[in-house]
Amino acid sequence: MTTALLKTLGILTKPVREAHSSDGQSTQTTLLSALQRNLSELHENLLAGGELEEARQLLEEVRREITWVCSDSVDLTWTFVQECLLLLLSLARHLTHLLEVFHQNPVVPTPGTPEAAPPLSPDVLSVVQQKTLATVLQFVVTLGLCPYLAPGVGVALGLRSAFGAEVEAAVRRDVAPAGDRRLLITTNVLLEVSKLSSLATPIFTRHLGDIMAALCQLAYRPHRPDGDGIKNHKGLTVEERKSCKESLHSLLGKVYQPIVIKELLVLQGGPKQASSVSKGVCAGGKALTQAPPWLRRLCGQLLSERLMQPHGVQAVVRAILESTGVGGDSDWRKCDAVAKILAACPQQSLSAESYFSRVCPQVLELLHFKDKLTAQQFQRVATRAALTMVQDRPEFAHRFLLGPLFSTLHRCTEETENDPSKDAVEEWELTCCIEDIYKICVVGNSPSKLLLKDLQDVSPTLFSLFCFTKHNVSHLRTPCQEILLWCLSHSERSEALSLLKRLCGLMGEVGGVKHGFQFSPGSEGGAKLSVGEQVSDEDDALYEKVSGEQWKVQCLVELLGEMKDNDLPGEFFLLLLENLTAMAGEQEKEQEVDTSSMTLLELEHHLLERASGHGQTLALLQTLAIVCEGLPHTILLRKPTQVVGFVVSMLQRACVGLECGADSPVESQTLSMGIGLVATLLSGAAELSPDDYLSMAELLPPLDQISQKHPEPVIQELASDLRATIATRGAYRPNTIPTAARQHRPAETASRNPNTHPTKTLSSIPHTTSNKTLAGQQTSTHSLSSENRPSPLVSQVPTSPASHPKHATDTAPGVSSHSAEPKPGHAGGSVPSSQAFSECLLEAYNPDVPTRAVALRSLTRFCRDGDKAALQSKDKLLTVFLENLEHEESFVYLSAIQGLAVLAEFYPEQILQRLLAEYHTGPSEGSPKRQCSLETRLKVGEVLMRASRAMGDLAPHYGRRLVGVFLNGTRDEDSSVRASSLSNLGELCQLLNFSLGPLAQELSICLTALIKTDREAEVRRAAVHVIALVLKGLSDKTTQVLGDVLLELYRALKWVVRSDPDDVAVLHAQLALEELEDVMKRFIFPQQKLEKKIVVLP
Repeated sequence: MTTALLKTLGILTKPVREAHSSDGQSTQTTLLSALQRNLSELHENLLAGGELEEARQLLEEVRREITWVCSDSVDLTWTFVQECLLLLLSLARHLTHLLEVFHQNPVVPTPGTPEAAPPLSPDVLSVVQQKTLATVLQFVVTLGLCPYLAPGVGVALGLRSAFGAEVEAAVRRDVAPAGDRRLLITTNVLLEVSKLSSLATPIFTRHLGDIMAALCQLAYRPHRPDGDGIKNHKGLTVEERKSCKESLHSLLGKVYQPIVIKELLVLQGGPKQASSVSKGVCAGGKALTQAPPWLRRLCGQLLSERLMQPHGVQAVVRAILESTGVGGDSDWRKCDAVAKILAACPQQSLSAESYFSRVCPQVLELLHFKDKLTAQQFQRVATRAALTMVQDRPEFAHRFLLGPLFSTLHRCTEETENDPSKDAVEEWELTCCIEDIYKICVVGNSPSKLLLKDLQDVSPTLFSLFCFTKHNVSHLRTPCQEILLWCLSHSERSEALSLLKRLCGLMGEVGGVKHGFQFSPGSEGGAKLSVGEQVSDEDDALYEKVSGEQWKVQCLVELLGEMKDNDLPGEFFLLLLENLTAMAGEQEKEQEVDTSSMTLLELEHHLLERASGHGQTLALLQTLAIVCEGLPHTILLRKPTQVVGFVVSMLQRACVGLECGADSPVESQTLSMGIGLVATLLSGAAELSPDDYLSMAELLPPLDQISQKHPEPVIQELASDLRATIATRGAYRPNTIPTAARQHRPAETASRNPNTHPTKTLSSIPHTTSNKTLAGQQTSTHSLSSENRPSPLVSQVPTSPASHPKHATDTAPGVSSHSAEPKPGHAGGSVPSSQAFSECLLEAYNPDVPTRAVALRSLTRFCRDGDKAALQSKDKLLTVFLENLEHEESFVYLSAIQGLAVLAEFYPEQILQRLLAEYHTGPSEGSPKRQCSLETRLKVGEVLMRASRAMGDLAPHYGRRLVGVFLNGTRDEDSSVRASSLSNLGELCQLLNFSLGPLAQELSICLTALIKTDREAEVRRAAVHVIALVLKGLSDKTTQVLGDVLLELYRALKWVVRSDPDDVAVLHAQLALEELEDVMKRFIFPQQKLEKKIVVLP
């Protein structure tokens, strides 16, 4: 019977082109004649019986049961629609009956063959049948629904196509039944038919918008007595309107929400209140007509309900963006428009608080989509919506948006009384939180006070997480760094500086994680907050605390190093100097406090304050030292005003010492450099603009104080002259200023080019002083590896009695005190090379650390440049460098190491022999009768390693002696010497090439024995690393040079991988095996070269 019913529908909707229409008729007449002809043909076929007999009986049965059939209608189109509706009801009833029978008596498939498919449901239609059904539905909607919609409700037929206007004109509205009644009948029948899933799909996929428009009109259109002009119009009853409302809400609830929202936007009509996204353009490209006010209000209410329900925000975004794809020119406009819609509270909402409490969590959910195509657009909408809410509604955004956004980081710091295991934060929570903050802050890039304030509150936790990620590989490191940089860059300068002080521990503990918890690695490359391990030993706990604080400061300095185009690092540096000056004044005042009259409580409180102050002082000095070591002058002092601020801090530091009556090398050095730098600026070393002179006005008060309170008349006069020059903006410039400026230039510059001035800019001059200030304030010992950094000292410190009154007699042994003073000609004009060399040689014994270090660097430069006086005094230079090698200050012994390496490069025969003796046996003939200390031997080893690198092609010539000494050093009792010898051996063996062949057996035995028998992990690491360096240096020559011992080395490496408990040694062994594998692959499978040899015969 299903086939028969669909056949009757096919007869009823036979195309017009098959009818015998006469030429010259209008489209409207042709349509009516075709409908009449199809109706007549249908009646004839039904009366004929045959295969359509069952269909006719079912149709008559349905006709008798319903009451809305109008048999005497004079409107041909409505008669046609009635027949279509009756056939659709018959088809739905028949398919429903078949389904009931199918479910009551399920057919069990015979499992005879594996291809046996489950039985097909009886309501499934074929492709041809679905096409016939779609045609019938189109006729029903076009003739029985759309013509009866009020103007502005839905999309009119005339806007859909030119033929639609002709169809609309063919409908007669002045005959019974009334238009609303016809609309109600058609809508109810379509809804009843749609209860069957197989028939609902073609109805809602093609005609959902028309059905929604009909239900809106039937349920909510205001009653108008005159109606549409039909006589005896009674309208719809209350029950019918109520039924239509229920049907509308039921339909909106069960259909896919983005489609519903899209249709509601279309129903809102033209551009008056439509959003800019759907601004009144229908599918055909024509502008939509303006919807009536009642429909606009209804659609707005329905859209608000869709928006505020669960997952409503996602549905709204999908409805607007799903059909646009990615990459269109208007994508970002649509995303911004949707964001504005989400950020604006609708009028239909009960309150703004309830709206934002429902919408804000859904906005954050938009950030969590994994699909790249969807995530890109959703992220843009969520970011813009969140930032718009923060700007327009900060009170609600703080509670419902930023609170949940930062809640995970707040949980890391909030102390609770719950079970500690419940307070832990999982890896996925931290990862999701960091990614959301990154998307809103960094990607959105729209800073506001509220956003920055909330972000600053969680910055300690974020910074602690960043410091943790610096210990290992984590995908959270980059987003944490970008978030912190964004916060520091966009915050107010005072707030950013306060945050930096807080992060480096100058305002108490950094915090970030609640007590007893710590960050730990996650299983997916992230981090999680878990209960920390309790350290029972107080010394270990103190060590972990101090090392953790230092690590955080180092991470903060690395963070500031990324802000190359920002003035914040320089201002933070100046702030630290100001705090150092203020702290020095407070310490002097503390020394004057009388504690004899205090009670025990007052004394205890006083001592606690002093201890806290000393802790802050140490934290400040540590931070200042790491800042100066880790940041170059190009970042610290970018602007002339920062240079002036740096000089001001130096002079203020000197003024504090003058007020307290203190006279130390540190204060003298600070004052000397400060005045020398000001004199250099004012002497013409840099071209000063009026703005520069205006910024230098800050120097007037400290210079005035120095000119009045300094005990030395020379300094008083110079400070007074500098003050007068600044006050007159260079109009008055006495001769003392150029003289002082020349005294503060590098000795080598004066000797090479004494008649010209350096053309430095104002911002580049303090390169010589930023780290010098701390040289006298810090006494920490640096490792040998710090020499890899270029030294910032390039200027020489004056040694006049005015600047060092107490140390004028501390000169080199056997040299009179007056000879250490600079000669008169040295300050003014040309100085012979020999004289400059002699002065540097004397100042190499100066007790002032910066002066001695600069002198050693100058002597090194004389040697590198081939100065005649230096070449003639190489023995003296060797003695000077070796004696300074034992100095405890890293700034001095690193300069001595550099000098010895240069000497060994130019005079390898004499210098290497002396150095090898020092390294091997300790004392030599010209040295004191004592064994060299361990530290000195390590420093000599550093020199030998640098000399080995510099040998180049001469390495095979001197290599045998060096290899012998280094192999002998591997048997030393101290593990540090053994590791140093192995390190030097690896550097040297890279350069020996084929000269390593005779030593291969001895080298292999030594390395294999150390790898398998040495108890110290660092020695085993160094031995494995030597093998890796040798393989890397020999490369393709490995099989020729190490052919006899290659198997032993391979077995040793495999033994390390399998048995060594040290992870670092295992890693070195794996790297060496990878290098060996590459060598053997190239040896066994050489690269094929497509080349042709051409031989010319004689």
